Amino acid sequence: MKTLLTLLLLGLFAASAEAVEPDDQLPPAPHGKTFKLVWRDEFDGDKLDITKWTPRPDGKRKGGWWSQKAIGLDGKGNLVIKTFMDGDKPTDGCITTQGKFEHSFGYYVARIQLQKQPGHWSAFWITGPGVGKVGDGGRDGCEIDIMEKPWLDERVQHAFHWDGYGKDHQSESHVAKVPGVMEGWHTFGLLWLPDEYVFYVDGKETWRSKAGGVCQVPQYMLLSDEIGTWAGDIAKAKLPDQFLVDYVRVYDLVEKK
Repeated sequence: MKTLLTLLLLGLFAASAEAVEPDDQLPPAPHGKTFKLVWRDEFDGDKLDITKWTPRPDGKRKGGWWSQKAIGLDGKGNLVIKTFMDGDKPTDGCITTQGKFEHSFGYYVARIQLQKQPGHWSAFWITGPGVGKVGDGGRDGCEIDIMEKPWLDERVQHAFHWDGYGKDHQSESHVAKVPGVMEGWHTFGLLWLPDEYVFYVDGKETWRSKAGGVCQVPQYMLLSDEIGTWAGDIAKAKLPDQFLVDYVRVYDLVEKK
């Protein structure tokens, strides 16, 4: 039989698990709604929580290779995705919540410190198997790029891709300018509503769109780094390099009590 103290402690833990975190600078909630924290990873400890994330398999990826050796925690509460030379192979990596946390709508936010070297780009994004379906726009699946960072300046890209990646592929994007984004920590957020997407950097709105028709199906999150293409020549980078993630959190909009 649980003691009164045990019950009180359990209640406090449950309350804190659902509490709104003040450092997320949450956007205004619609009338009668409030935000409830439903998923989080603070990247505490010294090993990636594989109940929440799966590293993408080792293999060729764009201008380089993905490897699980690129993924780790620094023991200071941060995920580290490293870019390095593995022999003669420029290497980085990706983790995903696929099959472990797939969700639709709500506020998605990550606190990130960006890479410093050219030739690779970091990203925080959402996608699902429906992105390959053609005929219903992005409503049955859409790649939602909350943040892509191929440039070492104040530009941040938000983007959508739908109807596959072949002849029917469609996309829309927006480049926001965020002075000082290359220095220190910044939050990148998406408010995914049933009828609109709204993007935020450091709690300030940077773009809103209904591109393709808003996705209506659950999808999974990814944190990735990729080599080359629009990020430039990896041979010009002084490696190793890295980007850090302090946390990822997801909030639902619920009725205010």
